Amino acid sequence: MTTYHFIGIKGTGMSALAQILHDSGETVQGSDVEKRFFTQEALEMKNIPILPFSENNIKEDHTIIAGNAFPDDHIEIQQAKRLGCTFYRYHEFLGEWLKQYTSIAVTGAHGKTSTTGLLAHVLDQTFPVSYLIGDGTGKGHVDSEYFVFEACEYRRHFLSYEPDYAIMTNIDFDHPDYFTSIDDVFNAFQSMADRVKKGIIACGDDEQLQQIQAKVPVVYYGFGDTNDFQAQNLQETDKGTTFDVFVRNTYYDTFTTPMYGDHNVLNALGVIAICHYEDVKAEDIKKLTSFQGVKRRFTEKKAGSQILIDDYAHHPKEITATIDSARKKYPNKQVIAIFQPHTFTRTKTFLQEFADSLSAADQVYLCDIFGSAREESGKLTIHDLRKLIDHSQVLELENTDVLAEFKDSVLIFMGAGDIQKFQHAYENTLNNKPIQQ
Repeated sequence: MTTYHFIGIKGTGMSALAQILHDSGETVQGSDVEKRFFTQEALEMKNIPILPFSENNIKEDHTIIAGNAFPDDHIEIQQAKRLGCTFYRYHEFLGEWLKQYTSIAVTGAHGKTSTTGLLAHVLDQTFPVSYLIGDGTGKGHVDSEYFVFEACEYRRHFLSYEPDYAIMTNIDFDHPDYFTSIDDVFNAFQSMADRVKKGIIACGDDEQLQQIQAKVPVVYYGFGDTNDFQAQNLQETDKGTTFDVFVRNTYYDTFTTPMYGDHNVLNALGVIAICHYEDVKAEDIKKLTSFQGVKRRFTEKKAGSQILIDDYAHHPKEITATIDSARKKYPNKQVIAIFQPHTFTRTKTFLQEFADSLSAADQVYLCDIFGSAREESGKLTIHDLRKLIDHSQVLELENTDVLAEFKDSVLIFMGAGDIQKFQHAYENTLNNKPIQQ
């Protein structure tokens, strides 16, 4: 029996895939840097070994799965090539693995992880399923009927997959270090659509997705009355958002998502549409009310009179959606945004858009840009963004105690880098602990 060795096992997709193989009865191990990541906990709970990088980790009979972040000259990849091991990149292996199931790819510029998590939750209540969520969560089942997975457009990695179904949440310009324009992004999604085998569930309120051409049926969902699946009569309660669903203008049923904001209703509608298409009963689809959310997407905790929220938002549209969720869930509280831009290229491309979206908060704190090893910073600094937002200032790690003055407020820590260290530093000041760098 082969051992699967993951190079970079702490990556979100990698950790999820490792868990799936482990749950399916395979022998799994992996290696990574020493630094602790939130993805480690699940691997440790399943007793999956995590080793420091070393060429001695690689044995001839191993099947190697390498994370996309690691170059071909990495010591373990070099050793695997020398020994002639079976070798895959993450997206190549995933493309092979999912062929055993009815596979559902969830893709889009925003909302992928939340939608994948919600769909996995609903199907998991009724069927044996496997799923891979971009927050590092993965589950395998030997008798799985469905395989639900997040498919990322970055570097066109999702073109390694030929899923039965695809949910497409939206098309937007992001990853400016790779994509050249919105048309370039659209072409990538069009290529993805060409690879889908049974059907596409797409948000019909998205102008780009309306242009997608496909050889399979396309079912549209959204608020607009031209959609096949339409949400109407939204009501926010303390349990979430309740809404009526009409299928081709005929009332179908009423559903509640435990989330807030229009984007979360759209995500739920996409899930309802694919489940309806696969003949899942309405009462089983309604199990979406017990969804607990995914990691780093509007993850809440209370600290005295404050609500602290950790969120992965790193694009202007995601920031707008996250602030909107906070306003709808806590209509009587001030919203304070603490934002760390992710990559210099993205910050430069969307500088004014970031300023516009953050301005919706009552007060804005900005953290230094989290750069990528792949890029040059140029002369751009966080002060270029600060100048564009009236009610903003720069937050230093050692001065997070300034946030304590916002009593009875919602503090949203947003970003795709290491924004959590600012939240941890602030929580430590509240507990009068020394700050750990």
